[in-house]
Amino acid sequence: MARGGQGLARVAVVVRAGAAPLWWCGVFAAGIGVLPSGFTGRRIGVMAGAALFIVAAAVVAWYGRRRYTALAGGAARAGKHDVLQDRAVTGRTWRRGHRWWLLLAFAAALGSSFAVPAAAGMLLAGLGTGLRLKAAWLGRRERAADALLWVRVDWLDRYGGRPAGKAVKAYRSTGIAAGDAAPGGARRRTEMAV
Repeated sequence: MARGGQGLARVAVVVRAGAAPLWWCGVFAAGIGVLPSGFTGRRIGVMAGAALFIVAAAVVAWYGRRRYTALAGGAARAGKHDVLQDRAVTGRTWRRGHRWWLLLAFAAALGSSFAVPAAAGMLLAGLGTGLRLKAAWLGRRERAADALLWVRVDWLDRYGGRPAGKAVKAYRSTGIAAGDAAPGGARRRTEMAV
């Protein structure tokens, strides 16, 4: 396998990139969506939304773990000519690729509030929570292996997502200090000078 000259994005950062947009779209949609009483009434809508939140978070957090584990197990060491993509660039690419889907999901969640108040917004928030939980799980794997996982940028889909999709053949790995994101994809904290 050729080891040089490829752009690499952090797997956990790609996973985590959708967590905040989905969470905030869901929170705003649920907050506005609780205002109309809808066909079911607010109480039933919120209870249904809570159930959807829990189910969505669990399904997203667990979905595809076997594939991630298999790809991580066969990760090759990144070459010295590979280019590590910044966390901000990865997140921006994901948001640009998914902006219309996010807008459509937000509008659908608001519209559905006239039938079942707040439920669809809480579903969106659950999807975002599930992505954050999956990124945290990846972070624990990275810490345990003392290696960060990277995916070739050209293997991501055209929206900048799916780091474990069919196009992805293998991951690359680097030391734990590489790049500008901590294990799990969060912004790396810099030590304050005393």
